[in-house]
Amino acid sequence: MSRGTASAGQEKLTWSQKELDELTTEELFQTYKRTGNEELKWPLVMRYVGLVKTIALQVRGVYSSFAQVDDIVNEGLLTLASAVDKFEPAKGIKFETYVSKRIRGAVIDLARRQDWVPRSVRRRARDIDRVSGELFSELGRYPTDREMAERLGISQDQYQEDLANSSMCNVLSLDAIFEDREENGGAELPDGSQDSRPEDSMLRQELLETLTKGIESLRENEQMVISLYYQKNLSMKEIAQVMEVSEPRISQLHSRAIQKLKLYMNQYMTGSK
Repeated sequence: MSRGTASAGQEKLTWSQKELDELTTEELFQTYKRTGNEELKWPLVMRYVGLVKTIALQVRGVYSSFAQVDDIVNEGLLTLASAVDKFEPAKGIKFETYVSKRIRGAVIDLARRQDWVPRSVRRRARDIDRVSGELFSELGRYPTDREMAERLGISQDQYQEDLANSSMCNVLSLDAIFEDREENGGAELPDGSQDSRPEDSMLRQELLETLTKGIESLRENEQMVISLYYQKNLSMKEIAQVMEVSEPRISQLHSRAIQKLKLYMNQYMTGSK
């Protein structure tokens, strides 16, 4: 026997810590998915503690008023344990990408239950959403900051401040588009699980291609913020250091990019191209 495997045609039922340590994460993942051996599940989950901590720190602005990092890490590990069972490696989606979205979603759901966003910030974020949609329809393009400020009846400086403050409201806000679509009888974004139908996979691919085009339509600095935040899992502060600008500026770029992507995806999903 080698690297913790049994003889041909057999699967190990018990594993020593040494055998587990000798397995790569990929080997451990594949063995767990093949056997469903619960003894392998938590050792596998714990391989991703670093990822959970990274995401917890990245979105700490969401929960800092009602929870500690350790609380969020524990919540994230439970989410990760569930994601391990649902994830299908053969679907071609990286597990880190798959689980990052779900951990962020769990944090946001927890924050929503705590009503963490001040009403004034929520109200201003809704106003910005509404006005950006109106101007986009009227102009046939993304509105400028000046046009947004004028329609909102505020100064450009105040608009920039409101945009930065609403940044955390926009975390996973693209998911809300898909949720609204599902609630209104449309198709949701399939998750690539083993229960997905072929048409679901085609829909997912089409949606992801559309989202990619939407990202490509953003300005270069907005694209960079989206990439560093959602793909590299950097915090706003870390992105500010990488791009050598202030953290509020990164929050503004993040909010503006999300606003544009929401308009782009809404246009696609409502068929109003």
